Amino acid sequence: MWSSGQDDEEQQDYFVEGTEGLCSLSPMQRMYGFGACLLAGVVCMFLSMIVFAKPIKFAVLFTFGNVLAVGRTLIDSTAFVIGPKQQLRMMLDDARIYATAIYGGCVIVALVCALLIHSKILTLIAVICEICSLFWYSLSYIPFARRMVSDLTIRLCDTEI
Repeated sequence: MWSSGQDDEEQQDYFVEGTEGLCSLSPMQRMYGFGACLLAGVVCMFLSMIVFAKPIKFAVLFTFGNVLAVGRTLIDSTAFVIGPKQQLRMMLDDARIYATAIYGGCVIVALVCALLIHSKILTLIAVICEICSLFWYSLSYIPFARRMVSDLTIRLCDTEI
């Protein structure tokens, strides 16, 4: 329950591990960066709900908020906690490489549809694909979660109404 000074040093070593030469942020600065990035992302996602009637503005705000807050990129909030090197290593892991590519592709497609093509239908489809791909990517961090979701989907599709 009570922690000794040695436990605090081990936690600090965990946060700082692997970041030598890349950046020299203290654990507290990392938490501030994490909080600021998460807050900025949540604010963008909240603002996107306000402009939901305008799909292009919605897509831009939602995508930027998604990338900042929860998206698995090198500029998201969790990169401050574990470091960009570890973040990249986890994103390119065998279990996540395809989900990472699909999520990144959906983010790019959503922004292209919103900013260059100006198609509301394509933008909404791209945002829905972005959300689904982020959900599938997130399942890769939970043991056997993808298999359970796949099995459940198959069972639901096989049942007759």
